[in-house]
Amino acid sequence: MNSGATPEISLIVITPDDLSAVENLVTHLQAQTVRDRLELVVVAPSAGMIDPEDDRLNDFGKVQVVEIGPMRTTAHARAAGIRQASAPVVALTEEHSFPQPDWAQILIRSHRERWASVGPAMENANPHSMLSWANLLIEYGPYLDPVPAGVVDYLPGHNSSYKRDVLLEYGVQLDRMLEAEYVLHDDLRAKGYELYLESAARTRHLNFSAPWAWISLRVNDGRAFAALRSERWSILRRMAYAVASPLIPFVRLSRIMWHMKRVATRCKLMPRVLPALITVLVTSAFGEMLGYNFGEGRTAERFPQMEFNRIDYLSRQDRERLHSCDM
Repeated sequence: MNSGATPEISLIVITPDDLSAVENLVTHLQAQTVRDRLELVVVAPSAGMIDPEDDRLNDFGKVQVVEIGPMRTTAHARAAGIRQASAPVVALTEEHSFPQPDWAQILIRSHRERWASVGPAMENANPHSMLSWANLLIEYGPYLDPVPAGVVDYLPGHNSSYKRDVLLEYGVQLDRMLEAEYVLHDDLRAKGYELYLESAARTRHLNFSAPWAWISLRVNDGRAFAALRSERWSILRRMAYAVASPLIPFVRLSRIMWHMKRVATRCKLMPRVLPALITVLVTSAFGEMLGYNFGEGRTAERFPQMEFNRIDYLSRQDRERLHSCDM
């Protein structure tokens, strides 16, 4: 479980329970071509929940468990893992995002360059659902495979990697910056750092597809984004954005359509995805209106409920495909 060598990248895995809650993710991390050069940092409410002799922890270069008590927010959990990591690079992971076997190897190679952060291309792990595509397009449209590699303004949230020292510069503010990585990326660029999209590194993202289950996600995500984005704005500016929030779906739709052209023909998305996409955009805009008007509320506390057990948010057809390994 520990080769004694300094790992080259630390993979931050957060779980609300034991390893069974993140079993699919850990299986994909075990399949990495360079797993002996990886550190697995498991962040859990209690260290006693994680068995150090678990076979699923074998073959990694190093494994450590970070105990945080009750998981208040996923951002707090990730920040705790980053602070305890020992590799010069940290990669954030999600329970429902499954990296391809060469993902870590490519990230290690890319971080030998000057980039402060390197992100992967995103693939759809449940592509048979239009609601899944709508949610994926809203969250990760600019990063959908195929996409050219290069310097970008933003990278996939919760799925990107960072030079650890750069993140530690935020000190106690790191938890807050990780609540919406859009804000973190803005700040990194303002400080002169560069972000790089490495399209050769790919991960398959499992998306909400059950009818109505996605509403809470989109409202809370939109509200958290707007609240953090406008945190230092004047009251008048916040009010102006709140009043203009009904226009947000139209602005975002035009941008998403541009990215969708890359995959629309191959995946036969057009025009089937449009009704779901417009519905999801309107719901997200409602969340942004709440964020500009009333702040973030308790959105950060609600995210852990949606972050895990993604199978509970899948359509019946997607659940069947997941169990049959057809996803």
